[in-house]
Amino acid sequence: MRHVASLARISLTAEEEQIYQHQLSAILEAIETLNALNTDSVEPTSHATLSQSLLREDRVLPCLEPDRALANAPAKVGTSIAVPKILE
Repeated sequence: MRHVASLARISLTAEEEQIYQHQLSAILEAIETLNALNTDSVEPTSHATLSQSLLREDRVLPCLEPDRALANAPAKVGTSIAVPKILE
């Protein structure tokens, strides 16, 4: 646990080391259990759920005209929204 804490650049009290050591051991045991499972016949997935993508298909649509896009902007400079300067 001290090595892991060192890698994370955190300091732990002796009590915290004990707590985290037990938690880390439980996590590693759970991973070991998962590694023991035979997954040869399981198809790889890119998402945790098997549902279809909820995203729409990309479509090219006409852009808003600059005057309409800036209609509600509090301040404008040409065809851009003016914002307060934050860097000197």
